[in-house]
Amino acid sequence: MVLSASSPSALAESGDSYDYVKTQGIAAVLGIIFMLAISRIDYRIYQKLYKIALIASTVILLLVAVPGLGVEAKGATRWINLGFTTLQPSELAKIGIIIFYAGYLTKHKDELKSMKNGFFKPFIFLIPAVAILLLLQNHLSVTLIIIMVVSVMMLIAGTRLRYFLGFGIPGAVLGTGLLIYLAKTAEEWEFRLARITSFLNPWADKQGDSWQIVQSLYAIGSGGLFGAGLRGK
Repeated sequence: MVLSASSPSALAESGDSYDYVKTQGIAAVLGIIFMLAISRIDYRIYQKLYKIALIASTVILLLVAVPGLGVEAKGATRWINLGFTTLQPSELAKIGIIIFYAGYLTKHKDELKSMKNGFFKPFIFLIPAVAILLLLQNHLSVTLIIIMVVSVMMLIAGTRLRYFLGFGIPGAVLGTGLLIYLAKTAEEWEFRLARITSFLNPWADKQGDSWQIVQSLYAIGSGGLFGAGLRGK
């Protein structure tokens, strides 16, 4: 599938129709090797390092602010330059935060029924990462993903659902209102409102903010949910 979709572009750009598929194949092999190596590590080791995982996650998110290391693109600084490639530190931070909360919730499982220690206190540990993602990296999507993942982990661990219904939903409503306000008043947040409006009415700006949504609708319209396949292409 990668070869079918990329061979014309690869031939035009590098003179090798197999350029992209070779890169994908190498990445797949390295990923499988790395996966097998990680699977051999006793998960209880991560529990001993759960505090370090949170600190490391916060530090790696801050690396985008280091001059010469952080890479800015389209008004957002979300990548670090490794020389041979770029890396989005939020991807590593997500793993570190999951490890932290897995360890923390396990160690404090007897406190999770309490509103103070089982609901508010765990979320306090998210504040540094969320602040960096929103204020420094301007990365709302990863912020929302992390908050949702942590919320699900807390619910599974034993935090009462009524705390989320009583405080989480009103907090989400207030947060959404704040985001809409910032989108209308702060220039650097305007694109977020454009994403919402393009989702609600993609045909209003087919060549601009709604380009990807419209192309997705065209693809589904011509190929259905399962696509047209190689022959259809």
